[in-house]
Amino acid sequence: MLKTGISELTAFAVIAEQHSFRAAARLLDVSPSALSHAMRALEERLGARLLNRTTRSVALTEAGEKLLNRLRPALADIDEALQEVTNARERPSGSLRINSSEAAALPLIQHVLPGFLQQYPDIHVEFVVDSRMVDIVAAGFDAGIRIQEAVPKDMIAVKFGPDLRFVAVGSPDYFVRHAPPQVPLDLLHHRCVRFRFESGALYRWDLQLHGRPINLDVNGPMTVGSMRLAVEAALRGIGIAWVNQALVADALASGQLVQVLPDWSPAQPGLCLYYPANRHPPTVLRLFAQAVRDWNNGNAA
Repeated sequence: MLKTGISELTAFAVIAEQHSFRAAARLLDVSPSALSHAMRALEERLGARLLNRTTRSVALTEAGEKLLNRLRPALADIDEALQEVTNARERPSGSLRINSSEAAALPLIQHVLPGFLQQYPDIHVEFVVDSRMVDIVAAGFDAGIRIQEAVPKDMIAVKFGPDLRFVAVGSPDYFVRHAPPQVPLDLLHHRCVRFRFESGALYRWDLQLHGRPINLDVNGPMTVGSMRLAVEAALRGIGIAWVNQALVADALASGQLVQVLPDWSPAQPGLCLYYPANRHPPTVLRLFAQAVRDWNNGNAA
């Protein structure tokens, strides 16, 4: 089998178009002698003369004409394929599937996605809302979003946003009817809005003061599977909810909700976009992860 490289065939085509070894050598940035040697080697492997050389010009033989006619469309296809790769790098396209809870995805949808999708209009981002801890690789996701302490050790984690703080909140109307709790154990005698994971497990409230934790299995008239629904229930006076402070910041500022037991609201490491460390990330994921880093660094500055 003949082993002829693309570089030799490209050089032959340039010589044929320029009708000159010297002119072709300038275009290819090689010496005329090196080019002449390469063409002789090509002719020897093919067993046919391709070029008729004179002191003033170079002309194609019949075999050279046939080869050039076949090469032109093939070389054009190769150039087009290489240009497509370059264009894909300059204007990336593709899909990105991210597993996340609703609350965890919200900051990225608010602050990262608008600019990211404007910059890369051919990229499609899909958030699959799920409160369970799933194996993102086995489930076919490119990435996930979880709190930092819940990210598996074999993953690359890109932290974003502030530390998380969970707070106990209720409406002013609720606290007119029920005396605000003074210590965590008082919550056991209140009407609390419970949260159930998709796995079926009920979320226990983790309060902490000066490194002293207390874990409570509260009771109440309502159970939800969404932190936003828990906030809404608290706003309607149904009971006390234990939710991410970021979800209720406006309601607390406006007086629609009241925080109780503020000293017992622990901060924990914030959210992370994470993906497998043992795989080369696709371009779309790499660009999105960098956009998350840039936004987070901008906030930290």
